[in-house]
Amino acid sequence: AASDAARLTGALVLGQVVDIALRNNPQTQIAWAQARAGAALYGAAAASYIPTVDGTANINRSQTTSQLGSSERSTITPTATLSYLLFDFGGRSGTVAAARAAAVALDLTHSATLQDVALQAQAAYFNFQAQGGLLAAARMTLAEADTNLASAQQRNKAGVATIADVLQAEVVVAQAQLDLETAQGNAQTSRGSLAVAMGLPANARYELAPVNDTFAVSLTSTGVDTLIDRALALRSDLAALRVQIQQAQAQVRVARSAELPSVTFGANAGKTFSNVSTYQGLNYGITLGVQIPIFNLARPYNLTAAQAQVDVATARADLLRVQVGQQVYAAYYALQTATQRAHTSDVLLSFATRSEVTARARYRAGVGTIVDLVTAQTALASARAQQAQSRWVWAT
Repeated sequence: AASDAARLTGALVLGQVVDIALRNNPQTQIAWAQARAGAALYGAAAASYIPTVDGTANINRSQTTSQLGSSERSTITPTATLSYLLFDFGGRSGTVAAARAAAVALDLTHSATLQDVALQAQAAYFNFQAQGGLLAAARMTLAEADTNLASAQQRNKAGVATIADVLQAEVVVAQAQLDLETAQGNAQTSRGSLAVAMGLPANARYELAPVNDTFAVSLTSTGVDTLIDRALALRSDLAALRVQIQQAQAQVRVARSAELPSVTFGANAGKTFSNVSTYQGLNYGITLGVQIPIFNLARPYNLTAAQAQVDVATARADLLRVQVGQQVYAAYYALQTATQRAHTSDVLLSFATRSEVTARARYRAGVGTIVDLVTAQTALASARAQQAQSRWVWAT
């Protein structure tokens, strides 16, 4: 992350922000490593269909003493051993199926993580832009408050306004200054949040390219029912849980096979080399074994636990299916609301701007009060802040 931060030269656009996040965010690295581990474990499980061959070599040096004297003997015995599971009533196939399902689930989880990280980066980017808009709005409000204060001071000197008007204008300036300082702090906080979303230190230095906030705000043309059906079909996290049900079902096969016989085949071959000819020769052996479980109290409990895990995985999938529907439903109407608020905020800003201009002109002409001006200016500041945020909320 430090090296990436050092290379952040130039202004970043949204696509680059997301790319940096996908490459550096620890969440993607964890998910990718877990997916690789799952694939390796699946490969290890599938290897049970292939016989295993091991080799050993023993070197022995001995001396024997008897009434006839002593004799020394050196032997070297290399041996190769082959073992293979012929049949176990579904235990091996269940293990392989469970490992494969686990690998697929981890891969789908990785896909979901990529989506989450991309969404987090975009949301942080949009929030940073929104805070920048609020900061710009706060500066404009402070500038207008300073102008109104100067006008009140001039009118007071001319004897057409009381000191109360000046004090009221000073209060508005102080409030605008406080709002500006708050906006500056929020902008810096959102800047650090965006850096963290990119997988960088919070104090990383970077620049963003200027953006155009005049993009069109519109509703989606797809209905909420269609979107929910699409989410249920395409959501990676839900697909991962469906695969985990298959994994749990495969584990039931493994637990059930432990209560049934298994057939194994083994063979070994070796040759002994010795300085004593009578100890030299070829050695081999072939075994065909049947293992029959007779009594093990833990096996029925293991089977019951495995079956219960199927129910757990199924319930989790059902729960997430409901949550996905609720998430899409809520997001759909949040988008509806954000769209309407974006349009309404434009209208509100237009009205508030004209109201403030009119109130300022009336005050300077001596037919309006400072209270009317302050009220109009406060409404304009609120409308400007809402308009600055509304489009970026819609974008999120």
